[in-house]
Amino acid sequence: MAEPGSLEAAAEHERILREIESTDTACIGPTLRSVYDGEEHGRFMEKLEARIRNHDREIEKMCNFHYQGFVDSITELLKVRGEAQKLKNQVTDTNRKLQNEGKELIIAMEELKQCRLQQRNISTTVDKLMLCLPVLEMYSKLREQMKSKRHYPALKTLEHLEHTYLPQVSHYRFCRVMVDNIPKLREEIKEVSMSDLKDFLESIRKHSDKIGETAMKQAQQQRNLDNIVSQHPRIGGGKKSKKEVCAGSDLEVKNTSPMSEQDSGILDVEDEEEDEEVPGAQDLVDFSPVHRCLHIYSVLGARETFENYYRKQRRKQARLVLQPPSNMHETLDGYRKYFNQIVGFFVVEDHILHTTQGLVNRAYIDELWELALSKTIAALRTHSSYCSDPNLVLDLKNLIVLFADTLQGYGFPVNQLFDMLLEIRDQYSETLLKKWSGVFRNILDSDNYSPIPVANEEIYKKIVGQFPFQDAELEKQPFPKKFPFSEFVPKVYSQIKEFIYACLKFSEDLHLSSTEVDDMIRKSTNLLLTRTLSNCLQTVIKRRNIGLTELVQIIINTTHLEKSCRFLEEFITNITNVLPETVHTTKLYGTTTFKDARHAAEEEIYTNLNQKIDQFLQLVDYDWMAAEPGSRASDYLIDLIAFLRSTFAVFTHLPGKVAQTACMSACKHLSTSLMQLLLEVEVRQLTLGALQQFNLDVEECEQFARSGPVPGFQGDTLQLAFIDLRQTVPSHE
Repeated sequence: MAEPGSLEAAAEHERILREIESTDTACIGPTLRSVYDGEEHGRFMEKLEARIRNHDREIEKMCNFHYQGFVDSITELLKVRGEAQKLKNQVTDTNRKLQNEGKELIIAMEELKQCRLQQRNISTTVDKLMLCLPVLEMYSKLREQMKSKRHYPALKTLEHLEHTYLPQVSHYRFCRVMVDNIPKLREEIKEVSMSDLKDFLESIRKHSDKIGETAMKQAQQQRNLDNIVSQHPRIGGGKKSKKEVCAGSDLEVKNTSPMSEQDSGILDVEDEEEDEEVPGAQDLVDFSPVHRCLHIYSVLGARETFENYYRKQRRKQARLVLQPPSNMHETLDGYRKYFNQIVGFFVVEDHILHTTQGLVNRAYIDELWELALSKTIAALRTHSSYCSDPNLVLDLKNLIVLFADTLQGYGFPVNQLFDMLLEIRDQYSETLLKKWSGVFRNILDSDNYSPIPVANEEIYKKIVGQFPFQDAELEKQPFPKKFPFSEFVPKVYSQIKEFIYACLKFSEDLHLSSTEVDDMIRKSTNLLLTRTLSNCLQTVIKRRNIGLTELVQIIINTTHLEKSCRFLEEFITNITNVLPETVHTTKLYGTTTFKDARHAAEEEIYTNLNQKIDQFLQLVDYDWMAAEPGSRASDYLIDLIAFLRSTFAVFTHLPGKVAQTACMSACKHLSTSLMQLLLEVEVRQLTLGALQQFNLDVEECEQFARSGPVPGFQGDTLQLAFIDLRQTVPSHE
């Protein structure tokens, strides 16, 4: 059993030996480990030594076989060593000579090397400078642009410098300085552009007045041009007749007409040459700062900041512009400057809206306009209420219309302004009424209350042209002759027409229909007649020192003015083109005014007559104890009867009923007063002679009643006024 195990170990050792012989020494470790892992490594060592001895023997055999050749080779090598020594000496000698000869060449080569090095350095430097020069040029250009305040191009240059040029040379120190300086430059551009914007905002704040004035001049010129092109007659087409009427009157009240022919205009542009070209807002204001600043902030990514700042500042300016001066109501220039500033503000905003993308939007503009409308309307309501001059109110209305038309041309809604003008219209009407109250008072105070004398046909035609009066009998009479009315009739009639013209002026350009204009004129005229003129007439009638002659003339005058009311109706119809039959047309109440004035004058006549009678009766001095009566009626009564006769003679032109009523009233008052004389407490007894004297006085009164001092009484109607007195004092005939 032992032999097979030895055979296997021997075979294994043989395999290991072959593997050691054929394997690289670096990989022999695993093979040797397998030997030591076994139990017969001693036998393996024996086999290994035996194998080494075999190889040594083979090497020895091989060396013995080649030994002669080895000896020959050594001999040859010895010979070669001698020759090599000679060669070495020759080479050393040649080298020494070569070294001696090449020293100058080496020096030249060193110099050439240095030159080549310098040349390469110069070339590299030039290349680097070529990269740096554009950077330096751009930076120089940037500083120059900033110096010349071309900030937006400077910002563009800065962007090119930062993103295009500096990255190519970023490793240089000066470039790093530039890179570090870029945020500061941006901030500087931002601050400078903001400073320019502030200057721009301050500039437009100061020049908004001029901008607005220019815009309103343009609107005025456009409106004039539209009127010329349209060639449509305005509602107030009756101005020609107005001028003819005024020119044809010698009885015109000098300096009393509130509305002269030289109506004050809104702007002086009407007196300027219409062909003159008015510059626009963009011609008056340089908007480039705001555009530059907007671009700069947009590029810097701060557009929203810029928009918020701009809008905030403009809102502040809007509040300042909308704050009216405290004395604005004193002159038209105050209103004009206020409107100019508002128009200038919104013209600028409109220009900004249409020339910038999103800096302001329509919602922002509408918000500001709503604020402006409310503030402006409130200011106008307050300040216009202080105005008592109708000319100024009319000019203000024209200015507001131009203000509204100007802003409407820029797309702003202005309906509220026209609604407010209707409120001002009522105030204008009140100021007109106050003005005409003074005019009527001057006319009535300066009138002589005598019929107008006419010396020739020319004067007659002038008066008839001034006041609608037709009387065939008067026309047939030869000159000189007299109109039945006094001068205040044509003057008052003319001033009523002047008032109508003044009302018409306010309605122009208010975009009202003819019916609305007609209604406004009629209502205002009614107020003039029923309130203003009526009060003036009542004041004259109630004056203390007014005489019967004046009262009689007032009755005559008011009668003719009452008849002229239908001509005023026609006059209004002609200038408004609205027929009086139209539905809702207001009627004139002039007849009522003149009737009331006439009735007041009649009552005043009755009162005045009674007062005169009382004055005469104060002269009564009856001797109630007289033994014999006088030969005639008492002197005071004779004088009283004479006064009554002369007074009733003046009543010729009065309506019959007025004269009859006055006469009856006077007789009744006289009868009552005489009756009271008899019934006085002091009269305790009277003689027959005194009673006969009193009877003479009663007979004188009856004789006066029978004489018919005023025509129109039937039978003994007037004598009935003394019937009670006659029954008390029976006749002694």
